[in-house]
Amino acid sequence: MEELTLTTPSILFSAISLIMLAYTNRFLAYATVIRSLKIEHESNPTAVTARQIENIRKRLYITRSMQLFGVLSLLLCVVCTFFIYVGWQLTAVYMFAISLLLLVISLALSVKELLISVKALEYHLDRVET
Repeated sequence: MEELTLTTPSILFSAISLIMLAYTNRFLAYATVIRSLKIEHESNPTAVTARQIENIRKRLYITRSMQLFGVLSLLLCVVCTFFIYVGWQLTAVYMFAISLLLLVISLALSVKELLISVKALEYHLDRVET
């Protein structure tokens, strides 16, 4: 097995940081949508708004998981860098592998959330058609 260098896990720092920025922006957008849905549902409760609220609740929890796995991935990249620095190559390799796995989980959750987001938009389209 080839040895890891300090630059190997460092490459992921910027990628993970950008992904985390996108996840945070998504989370903030949900906060706005949730506030408007709450007002709409309180003033005029309908089955459509109830479905939208349930949909956004699922998306919110998935986004939280996406962020959690992304942060853990970044943290393990930092730990991996430390282990490379102190010369613990085998441990660094395992940390890097786990970090990549956590990043893959985060991205898979992002795809799942995207699919659920399409359903939310379909709810809006259903309202236009009827």
